[in-house]
Amino acid sequence: MLVPSAPYLSAGDTAWQLTAATLVGLMTVPGMAMLYGGLMPRRMAVNSAFMVLYAFAAVLVVWLLAGYAIGFGSPLHLGPGMLSALVGAPRPVLGALAEIGQARVPLLTGAMPAFRFPNSALIYFQFAFAAITPALLAGAVLGRMGLRAWMLFVPLWSLAVYSVNAFWLWGGGWLSQLGAVDYSGGYVIHVAAGVSGFVAAAAVGARRGGRHPGEAPNNLLLALLGAGILWLGWNGFNGGDPYFANQDAAAAVLNTNLGAAAAMLMWVGLDAWAAKRPTLVGAINGLVAGLVAITPAAGYVNGYGALAVGVAAGLVPWLTMNRLGRLPFLRRVDDTLGVLHTHGVAGAVGGLLTGLFADPAMIVYAATRGGAPVSVAGLLYGDPGRLLAQAVGLLAIVAYDALMTLAVLKVVSLAVPLRMSEGEEELGDALLHGEHAQAPEHDHAALRRAVEAALRGHGIRTEAEAASEG
Repeated sequence: MLVPSAPYLSAGDTAWQLTAATLVGLMTVPGMAMLYGGLMPRRMAVNSAFMVLYAFAAVLVVWLLAGYAIGFGSPLHLGPGMLSALVGAPRPVLGALAEIGQARVPLLTGAMPAFRFPNSALIYFQFAFAAITPALLAGAVLGRMGLRAWMLFVPLWSLAVYSVNAFWLWGGGWLSQLGAVDYSGGYVIHVAAGVSGFVAAAAVGARRGGRHPGEAPNNLLLALLGAGILWLGWNGFNGGDPYFANQDAAAAVLNTNLGAAAAMLMWVGLDAWAAKRPTLVGAINGLVAGLVAITPAAGYVNGYGALAVGVAAGLVPWLTMNRLGRLPFLRRVDDTLGVLHTHGVAGAVGGLLTGLFADPAMIVYAATRGGAPVSVAGLLYGDPGRLLAQAVGLLAIVAYDALMTLAVLKVVSLAVPLRMSEGEEELGDALLHGEHAQAPEHDHAALRRAVEAALRGHGIRTEAEAASEG
């Protein structure tokens, strides 16, 4: 039976939205899983990848049950005026996937045209953004946050922090009404992940003894493969956010790649200057910082702006990681993979520079407000208020996310310990999952003895003991 499309649908917009969503999904699984599994020591490679995989599945369920409506639904009326622009009313959207009404979210203070794809495409696209955010956050607590704690933390944090951030900036909330913009998640995703990850790392505590002697990244080529998936997957991340398969989507993709390349080259150059040699880990850090920083700006800035954002993204996070990171209050917090710097700081840099470099010729929407065209301009293009709004938005996201993350962690800690046991932290994947990433053949016997000893310490019989008793 032939089922006709709704009259408003654009096949091009719909196809691109679903493709872009899939590219963003690939950034998390397998991209982030491979990146973390490659950067972490061998004994924690499986656990690091598992945390990413779990987050992807858990967020999908809560996103459909309540998260999407909190971020993009009708406002929850808490009182007069601004109180009605704080959060969307939570409700399931499982029955709305086949709705034929035009998908619409009051983005850009209500000035955006109606989308030309179905609600299900929008819900899935935004899910991919929601899913990658706790996966990024995980990079700050890898190697010591307990699995049970992570399993509780992810859905609670996604609902209480991510979805609220999304409403404030993308769903017509109070920050968007103030004039703050975030093209594709510099604040909503990356500042959130950096700040919340830092807070979680402080609450969980540092790894016992820090990085174990002689432990190196498990597989740098695997990490590079994951980073490469991130780089190209980011085309969907930023290219999908105009919500139309148009010229701005193409410009955003080009800007994304330019910003990433400029930041990586800057970071590599700084490493070569400071340490006398470039490193692959440094190149990956620079690449990620560039992708993050261009994210809030990609469709708002022209090529010169994208180049400037990329240079700043290679410089500022490098300085905070390699220079300011030596400050005592930062050194006390064990941010395993430096998420605060490559995501939190880079996202803040990109968000603020959007308020400086946003070019009103990049996005111009047909009139919905009084017949006047709607565009986004930065300080250099005649709108000083935009930079102020960006600063207010940054401060609001940092303050709310830090406090709410602490609250979520407190709730989780009432049910389960936040961190692994000493044995789990020492033995890693062997005890946590009964698996290992790539143990050499000659290590099998020693690994088996270590696991059996740890099991006995937990009062668990080994298979051999159970068989002999049987």
